[in-house]
Amino acid sequence: MDEPEVLDAAPLAYENPDFMSSPDGRILRIVAEYSEPLSRFRREKIQDTVVFFGSARFASGSSAKNSLELLEKPGSAKAADFHEQLTRARAAVEMGRYYDEAQRLAHMLTTWSISLPFKRHRFVVTSGGGPGIMEAANRGAFEAGGKSIGLNIRLPYEQYPNRYITPELNFEFHYFFMRKYWFAYLAKALVVFPGGFGTMDELFELLTLAQTQKLAKKILVLIYGKEYWNKILNLRALVDAGAIGEEDLQLFRVVDSPEEGFDMLRTGLTKYHLQQTPPVRKEKDEDPDIAATRNKPAPSPT
Repeated sequence: MDEPEVLDAAPLAYENPDFMSSPDGRILRIVAEYSEPLSRFRREKIQDTVVFFGSARFASGSSAKNSLELLEKPGSAKAADFHEQLTRARAAVEMGRYYDEAQRLAHMLTTWSISLPFKRHRFVVTSGGGPGIMEAANRGAFEAGGKSIGLNIRLPYEQYPNRYITPELNFEFHYFFMRKYWFAYLAKALVVFPGGFGTMDELFELLTLAQTQKLAKKILVLIYGKEYWNKILNLRALVDAGAIGEEDLQLFRVVDSPEEGFDMLRTGLTKYHLQQTPPVRKEKDEDPDIAATRNKPAPSPT
């Protein structure tokens, strides 16, 4: 009987791509999307964040105007769907103000935050890492000379990291729920610009956490753009129907200018997160300021 051939060394489990990409390796992929960002936040001395949400589809005001001018240029060829293109281009010009205002608000916030006398970086502008409002937020922080974070998600379309993210803080996630974890658990404030399904998903997720007191730390929620959101949301109808309480409308504030938004952020962040408080014991001194879950008292014995 012939001897079997000498075997090559088997790959280490964590270096085995077939295993790591399999259903059996899922738990390791999930843990990696917790552990790897945490190590980078520690290394980059990130304490906490302010998260900007909004549509990936809105261009800057100047870019939208240029596109509209090209479309309206006399003598240019007119496509069969010209009127539809024209309608979209005019809407893009209108929505372009939100890109510009997100950029300005992020610049103002970052200019203030980098002036604070802390060893770690406070209230770091964070976005979903892609284009549109996300790019505007990272761009404003970049132009102010501060760090900013991009929590990207791997999608078959639309999503790619914008150039203004701090390279060391450019992340890409496979799991939406792990991306959401890092949005929520470092945030001290959330600024919600006009957007679509994803923006509303993130807004209501954070409002639910606040409403149900799942976070022990105060997260400020600013909804930006009265005209847009008044057309999209009628939260008063939820109160009238008894689906939420009157007090739940106090979980957020609506603002309509970068100056108004910055004033609310600075006032709220100072009140809730810069006042002298007893030190909280942490696993490691350099850990990010992850929002702890509020502990409920144990039920008394009957």
